[in-house]
Amino acid sequence: MADPVKYVYDFADGDRGMVALLGGKGANLAEMVGVLGEDRVPPGFTITTEACVAWMRLGREPDGLERQVPEAIARLEQRAGRKLGDPDDPLLISARSGARESMPGMLDTVLNLGINDRTVGGLARRSGSERFAWDSRRRFAQMFGNVVAGIPGELYENELGAVKSSAGVEFDNELGVAELRRLVEAFEALYREQTGTPLPSDPVEQLEMTIRAVFDSWKGPRAVEYRRINGIPDDWGTAVNVQQMVFGNLGSDSGSGVAFSRDEMTGAPKPSGDFLFDAQGEDVVSGVRNTLDLDQLAEPLPEVHRDLLGILATLEAHFGDMQDVEFTIEEGRLYILQTRAAKRPARAAVRFAVDAVSEGLLRRPQALTTIEAAKLDQLLHPSFDPDHPFGALARGVAASPGAAKGEAVFSAEAAVEAAHEGRDVILVRRFTEADDVAGFNAARGILTSEGGKASHAALVARGMGRPCVSGAAEVEVDAKKRLMRVGDTVIREGELIAIDGSTGEITNEDVPLVEAVIDEYFETVLEWADEIRHLEVRANADTPDDAARSRSLGAEGVGLCRTEHMFMSADRLPKVRAVIVSAEEQDRRRRLEALLPLQQGDFEGILREMEGLPVTVRLLDPPLHEFLPPSRSLEAELERVRGEDPDRVEETERMIERVERLSEVNPMLGTRGCRLGILYPEIYEMQVRAMMRAARAVTDSKAERPKLEVMIPLVNYERELEIIRDRVVSVAHEEGMEVGKDFRVGTMVELPRACMAAGLIAAQADFFSFGTNDLTQSALGLSRDDAEGHILSVYLDQRIVDRSPFESLDAPGVGALIEMAVARGRAVRPDLKLGVCGEHGGDPDSIEFFNQIGLDYVSCSPFRVPVARLAAANAVTRAEAAAAMTPWAADAGAHTPA
Repeated sequence: MADPVKYVYDFADGDRGMVALLGGKGANLAEMVGVLGEDRVPPGFTITTEACVAWMRLGREPDGLERQVPEAIARLEQRAGRKLGDPDDPLLISARSGARESMPGMLDTVLNLGINDRTVGGLARRSGSERFAWDSRRRFAQMFGNVVAGIPGELYENELGAVKSSAGVEFDNELGVAELRRLVEAFEALYREQTGTPLPSDPVEQLEMTIRAVFDSWKGPRAVEYRRINGIPDDWGTAVNVQQMVFGNLGSDSGSGVAFSRDEMTGAPKPSGDFLFDAQGEDVVSGVRNTLDLDQLAEPLPEVHRDLLGILATLEAHFGDMQDVEFTIEEGRLYILQTRAAKRPARAAVRFAVDAVSEGLLRRPQALTTIEAAKLDQLLHPSFDPDHPFGALARGVAASPGAAKGEAVFSAEAAVEAAHEGRDVILVRRFTEADDVAGFNAARGILTSEGGKASHAALVARGMGRPCVSGAAEVEVDAKKRLMRVGDTVIREGELIAIDGSTGEITNEDVPLVEAVIDEYFETVLEWADEIRHLEVRANADTPDDAARSRSLGAEGVGLCRTEHMFMSADRLPKVRAVIVSAEEQDRRRRLEALLPLQQGDFEGILREMEGLPVTVRLLDPPLHEFLPPSRSLEAELERVRGEDPDRVEETERMIERVERLSEVNPMLGTRGCRLGILYPEIYEMQVRAMMRAARAVTDSKAERPKLEVMIPLVNYERELEIIRDRVVSVAHEEGMEVGKDFRVGTMVELPRACMAAGLIAAQADFFSFGTNDLTQSALGLSRDDAEGHILSVYLDQRIVDRSPFESLDAPGVGALIEMAVARGRAVRPDLKLGVCGEHGGDPDSIEFFNQIGLDYVSCSPFRVPVARLAAANAVTRAEAAAAMTPWAADAGAHTPA
């Protein structure tokens, strides 16, 4: 009887459209069989992600899998012409994870399954190399024990190091048969000691245990952490790809490597990569041996090199994206084991997109979707100042671009702890492992003494946008003593180190970092994005410098100017405090006069920089107590001046009295926003007068006529808005400015009631700007500062939320409120301008939602403007592709994390 669910697919039975079922690796292997043929792709089969999900749900193997796997093994044996466990001519297989979204190094893999004391002899006879057979036996024992049984890798490395030391050799491939046999015995004894059972010799049992281990690795801490950082859902599961082994460790005409269809650092149209002779794939990616550059394959194996370059071009053209390919050479014959869209830094992604269009490979909208918008800010990160000479302590492989400096730390835990304390650190390791992922996220940069551009450190750093220098052979890392040495120089934990991931340079000098220069490829991509997107992109800018920076990055206006930030400088804060401590309105008005010209100057500067583009100025929003010192500080000050300065005593006592009078149990839900304007109208009147005078001054100077928008914050009731709007219009009229002609008045929508009453509020508003930071707090009942401190970390760990709702919009909750407000507001006023000015305005996933519900603009921090421009374009392209069911839509989506 047929099984109700098909859990196993041969490579020949799938295609890349089945990525959700077969995982990225399995779907691409299936596709490659059709593109390259079975001669280039070793045969195998994929156990689906559905099997993994069922496994996790049931806590056991799902019904049918126990029959389907042996049937697939039988078909694989027929294709390979060998049998698993055959003592004369054994079939060896690998089992590799393969999630829907690439998670390099986070899930488990086991190679050389099927080898045991009976088959090792047959493998030696068939290959003609006893050393190769015992090396494969050693590799299996080490990998199986570490991955499946969870035996710490360092225990195996200690045994391996001891044998190499006694043999007087440096590298694994220099060990002879006798040493390898001794290692196998040591590894088997270690397995028995650690598990209480012998190392499994039955190939079927080996495979069954490995499948369970790969499925279980989906729930492992490192995979969970990676998914949390990259926004990958927990319920996707991983596939398992079982494939006939081909061997790169058969001698000098064999090897393994990783190749990119273009330069993975710059995107330039020249293939690149790393490889090793006489090695299996894990030797290349583990970083335990320093690799050779791909060009160095051309002289010893010219036909293989030529074939590989041709295959890279074929796969890139077929998949429509830059490819990352794993290959093995077995006795001069080339095999392709995997291809995937290459993880690359933003500079390479931008260069590829532009070149792909010029080469006719992709159309503009399609090319833009190959760029992960959130990573564009990598191009805006600093580099070493070229005008500042420094001495390079050492050089390594330029593995992930950008420069960083900070205190050296030698463990992921130390990096995380330092980040929590607000310290910048560089994570220094001999080579990194999957368990270091939390440290990657916490560190400013990564330095390793071993590995190459395809090492774990390099791949993860590029994926996370962290600068990385790998393979710095001159650097000796001693993690136990928490120090590194380069010759006679010793750098201990906590001491300064700086790295440049674009050049590979390492120094212990405090080199200044300079901002990046935007190149022609970056500009081209953003020009294309501007042609496609519907959403305007504005910037949050509180100073003329912010406004100038925003313009240089393509902002189309200021979506949020926070006037309170103008009051916080040392020369202005005393004037603000003098206003606040004044008990009488008349005294407050007199003191506000001193602030008016300062505010006017700020507004003039911003309006001039924006040259006629819209500028939305938010009236004072935070509670007044935020401008006053804490009570404890004032009390300490009072004790210090008592008996010395009677005037200071009186002033401090008045300040303490005012702080106590203004204090509230919950100030963020107290006297702030428009409530300030209702209770202290003179404050808003001064600000409006300053705005109007600034706008008139700019106009009178023959500069571009300003487009001023006055935004009233924290409105709950339509009457609040009506009262303050009338006052704004009245003050403006006194200054010779007319609403509708010289300025507009709107509100910041940041409370649930305002969303529900949007129709009533819209009658008094020319525009709505959704303040998603406060709207998220008020809708979820979460204080952002408190939640980010300890609540959300637990919620993320327990998967109550997949991402912080303060980073990416909570679409089902907060998003539903915004969508309601959009519909109700425009029902009353169809021409109502709608935008977003919270941090979500620079988040690509949130931007996709804002585009979907028909907002007019987003506003974000200046350095997020390019991100928002590209994300807004990709939102349009994906929406159109989904509506038209364009064939490449699914592939484009697969290149961007969920």
